[in-house]
Amino acid sequence: MRISLCQGLLTGAIILNLLILYYVSRAQQQMMEKRKELGRGTRRAALPASGLGGGLGILVGAGGEPGVVGVEGHSRGPRVTVLLREFENFENYVGDVANSFLRQRPELPFLAVADTSPYPPLVLPEGARLLVLSPTPDQPPQAHRPEFHVQTEFVLLVPDGVELEQPRAIERLIRELEGEGGGPVRLVAAPVLARSAVQCLHLRVNLREWTATYSPAASGSSGSVCTALQGDAVVLIRTEDLFNLSVPLGRPLFSSLFVQTALRSWKVKLLESPCFSANHRPLFSSAHNQWKADTRLKEATGKLMRSFGLKRLLLPDGKEQWYGCSKETPRCFGTVQDDTPDYLYLDRWTPPCCLRALRETTKYVINILETSGVRYWLEGGTLLGAVRHQDIIPWDYDVDLGIYLEDVPNCDHLKNLDSGSLVDANGYVWERAVEGDFYRVQYSEANHLHVDLWPFYPRNGVMTKDTWTEHKQDVEFPEHFLQPLVPMSFAGITAYGPNNHRAFLELKFGEGVIENPQYPNPTKKRLDRSKL
Repeated sequence: MRISLCQGLLTGAIILNLLILYYVSRAQQQMMEKRKELGRGTRRAALPASGLGGGLGILVGAGGEPGVVGVEGHSRGPRVTVLLREFENFENYVGDVANSFLRQRPELPFLAVADTSPYPPLVLPEGARLLVLSPTPDQPPQAHRPEFHVQTEFVLLVPDGVELEQPRAIERLIRELEGEGGGPVRLVAAPVLARSAVQCLHLRVNLREWTATYSPAASGSSGSVCTALQGDAVVLIRTEDLFNLSVPLGRPLFSSLFVQTALRSWKVKLLESPCFSANHRPLFSSAHNQWKADTRLKEATGKLMRSFGLKRLLLPDGKEQWYGCSKETPRCFGTVQDDTPDYLYLDRWTPPCCLRALRETTKYVINILETSGVRYWLEGGTLLGAVRHQDIIPWDYDVDLGIYLEDVPNCDHLKNLDSGSLVDANGYVWERAVEGDFYRVQYSEANHLHVDLWPFYPRNGVMTKDTWTEHKQDVEFPEHFLQPLVPMSFAGITAYGPNNHRAFLELKFGEGVIENPQYPNPTKKRLDRSKL
């Protein structure tokens, strides 16, 4: 077979391209292997507690200049990185804190961490470094990731203004933490003098109910063990543990840290000694700066809690803090599809702020109905909640009341709704529902959490109505269930319900409905009863 000149050239070009592809692929593979090896070396340096050996670690500075550093883990190298996370740009003592620690322990790495570059810029002594967490497009990812900047076995978290007077205090904390072995105590803390007294707290975090509950714990004795701290303290934690948290350096630091450690059942041991001093008191030189710091703390706490999905904090003094919806804001969830609100897919129940709004609206509506002489009763899932919980079902998103149609003219809020909606003097919105011939009372114009009022009328001893939904519980029922209506505890008040609630509920939902809770649409999301 004779090969033309063009065919020969084409064949040669193909062979040349294949050779080029081969060598390019080989070079890329070698580069990837080098990067993996470098990453393993960095990890060995950063996490010596995992038992990995030596190697070469790359530490990227705050300015982005990489440099080679020796790997810790040898007996001569430092075991602790001092890390200062909480400080304000407009007034701080970060430089003084760094000087205090490096004067006593010059071998210790000192790292100040900020979300963005501080202004005015920090003045740090030699040996102290700044890490900015916000990424920039001209830097590699590790330049802003704290786990690449800590090359020691432990991290000492210190507050602004603290001083190190006893050089061996850090070794005492290390011994205490190592003495706990692999038990639940994963943090050790020491108090800071001349600041607000540190207090041991118990913290219970219930993500399903969007709630964190703080309560006082035993304190005052050396070695108190609890799940959270309130006040000023220096905290020692293993580097591996710190960077296994989802948000290792969130702000406020203690709030972020202890929510995450409590969810992992970790504990903190608070010692009476050693103590760390703090000579800069008060921390802020003017009332205005103190106000700025308090405002920023409040904002940071709200942002953190919302990011963690916590909408209600119960504090040790019995007070509450809310980070969810209100009368002035939209409710926490959008339009419900298939009778299954979005939070159920997240394995969460109705946010507590939404339940609070539903309770307030229900109490308000019931008071007006009773005052106006409108007979009502707890209907459907609302009655089921009253029987089971004396409250709204924890995953429900509205409240249903049945009313006698003939009583509607008795209520000024209802009788004229054919001509439009009514916003009353307390901000509640009364309207005829667009979905059918029933009434709806919304918490506010902004927040559409609501109570539905379903008008029934008797016909041949059976309660019926003109509008029906596709819900299986939306059926006719004998009027004798309402003769008489009986008082029931519901949502902190006494409301009225059918006189034989079990028979009424089983007529609507089926036998055993009280004892066998289930989500509204099990085909979309089924309740795991083992977790109740």
